[in-house]
Amino acid sequence: MNDVLTTIDSFVWGPFLLIPLLLGTGIYLTIRLRGLQIRKLGYALWMALVKRKESDADGDISHYQALSLALAATVGVGNIAGVGTAIHLGGPGALFWIWVTGLVGMATKYSEAFLGVRFRTTNRRGEQTGGPMYYLSRGINNRFGSVLAVSFAVFGVLASFGIGNMTQANSVAEAINGQWGIAHWITGLIITVLAGLVIIGGVKRLGAVASAFVPVMIVFYVLGSCVVLALNVSELPAAFALIFTDAFTGTAAAGGFAGAGILLAIQYGVARGIFSNESGLGTGGIAAAAAQTSQPVRQALVSMTQTFIDTLVVVSFTGLVIVVTGTWRLIDPNADTPGGGFTGAAPTREAFAADLGTAGGLIVAIGIMFFAFSTLLGWSYYGERCIERLFGTSTVQAYRLVFVVIIFVGSVTELELVWNFSDIMNGLMALPNLIGLIILSPLIVRETRAFFAQPDWKVMADVGNGTTRS
Repeated sequence: MNDVLTTIDSFVWGPFLLIPLLLGTGIYLTIRLRGLQIRKLGYALWMALVKRKESDADGDISHYQALSLALAATVGVGNIAGVGTAIHLGGPGALFWIWVTGLVGMATKYSEAFLGVRFRTTNRRGEQTGGPMYYLSRGINNRFGSVLAVSFAVFGVLASFGIGNMTQANSVAEAINGQWGIAHWITGLIITVLAGLVIIGGVKRLGAVASAFVPVMIVFYVLGSCVVLALNVSELPAAFALIFTDAFTGTAAAGGFAGAGILLAIQYGVARGIFSNESGLGTGGIAAAAAQTSQPVRQALVSMTQTFIDTLVVVSFTGLVIVVTGTWRLIDPNADTPGGGFTGAAPTREAFAADLGTAGGLIVAIGIMFFAFSTLLGWSYYGERCIERLFGTSTVQAYRLVFVVIIFVGSVTELELVWNFSDIMNGLMALPNLIGLIILSPLIVRETRAFFAQPDWKVMADVGNGTTRS
């Protein structure tokens, strides 16, 4: 079964399906929106990190809390382990393609956040709810749109229990066991209780905790990375040169065990970049729909900074640390393939430990703990919104309870099969969402241009807020 799932996973996330579709959609939206993610990045960051909220607007949480909730789900283990794997398999040039993916992915994230707010609705509890499971059926107002919406919701629920729950809980338990030798079940019990206290409290508690917790974990990890880069500052110019040249030439990795040609650099760079920032998966639209805003464009600008922070900041620090320290070339004595290099979080751990010793390993272990725990919180919200779309508001509390119980199961269980299955579900979420983004792109472009055509667009309260109620 695992071999079958591995084969399916390789196809879904391979060079013939999701990679060209995700990258192509990002490029297409970048062109249609005239490079919006670059032109308006300064204003978007100001709205997200300085202004933070809009007064007297519909929504459950502020701009900043919605951004933090999205970051909680996306700044995860992939920012540490995924980058190491990409450079291990694709060479340093993979980091360049991760940057490209992040840059065009900002346009994709903008689009799905715009639609998330544009077609959001108010549920029976008075909360704002939205995302692909709503904008696909409301924006594409026919049977095809309904099929896309329901498909996304089904894949989203399944993915939430795997990639958003069990695998993250297991990563925390493994990191703590490896660093301090604490049994998996003890860690599992603790994180189950802590996560349960937050998750069962609903979106407002999630937003409050994420807005306080996420900045701390990002700053902690980035500062640790800065120390390593400062100690290797003389190597930075050569590292950047290697990243850019290798992106178009390819390089043989550790011991020549896997000659990383340009196609491998592109494949693993794009795949891991998308896996990290989730641009195109549709999850950004779910978090954006909860934000207090009177204008879809404004929240979409805030939401696209999530991809910038996740990929062009956090992932960049991980990749640069691995390249400047040269740990991507190290041979793992325990590798399955003789002469093979380190994979997963190992290249990052070795990079930090090379200069900081035990403290470096501790930074990576704590980073994994923080990142994985935050992903649990973010994905619990995505899953509950998907289950609500399928079975109604009355099922949300039951979903939360089951989600919390599954955290403990994941922390004490071997998960190779679950990793592969949930990775497939995660990828399949993107298919209906990307189709919908392409179909609805004229609406996105038209209303975006109308917003910026207003002479006082920076301060205007509303240009038809577009929210709907049911």
